[in-house]
Amino acid sequence: MTNYRICVALAIIGVLMPSTAIAAVTPQLPHAMSVGGMFAQADWVVKLVMIGLILASVATWTVLIAKHLELARARRRAATLYRQLADAPALADLPDPVRADPLVHEVRAELDQSAGALDDAEGFKERLISRLDRHEAAQARRMTKGITILATIGATAPFVGLFGTVWGIMNSFIGIAEKQTTNLAVVAPGIAEALLATALGLVAAIPAVVIYNHFARQIAAHRALIADSAAALLRIVSRDLSRGTIAGAR
Repeated sequence: MTNYRICVALAIIGVLMPSTAIAAVTPQLPHAMSVGGMFAQADWVVKLVMIGLILASVATWTVLIAKHLELARARRRAATLYRQLADAPALADLPDPVRADPLVHEVRAELDQSAGALDDAEGFKERLISRLDRHEAAQARRMTKGITILATIGATAPFVGLFGTVWGIMNSFIGIAEKQTTNLAVVAPGIAEALLATALGLVAAIPAVVIYNHFARQIAAHRALIADSAAALLRIVSRDLSRGTIAGAR
């Protein structure tokens, strides 16, 4: 009998209570829980963190496209140069396009500077090896330009995103204290905005690390190809020195 009376009372309250009052006791999310909505409602510090991470991600993909095209062209040139040097029996037999290559230019420059001292074959080869090593190192430095930014993004983006998350969660706890409620519908949006910063940090960092490692392997392979071309050129110079025709190769 008592349960029956309780049920009747609840039914009467439900009929008499206005729908607006029911809506008032129902927790409402303060804004749309989409990515755009969370960004729009985020604290200004978290917004700056998100914008910085988005720009870092754009920089990563820009470097990927630009450096891929640059390395592809350089790799084709280096492969062609190596084939022509490997097939040439003497410096005089090199075609004009190969003679204009910076690697061959190092040989010609050393020949000009060592004029009158070519009888010392070992000394000439030591000086030439030094020149070619420096040329190889310079080419490697040129190829790595723009790559270091990927390492920086990969190393710092997760921590930048974490900073945005910590800041956003701190604001959420301040909101809990001010509103004196732990209702998830009230505090969840702020926490979600904070976690979005971490997600953007990972989105920026993971591709940057993968792309950096890819380019590091590509640059190492390109440098090895340059070293092979330098070795082939040294063999040509050694043949000319043995024949005594090196002076006329300039």
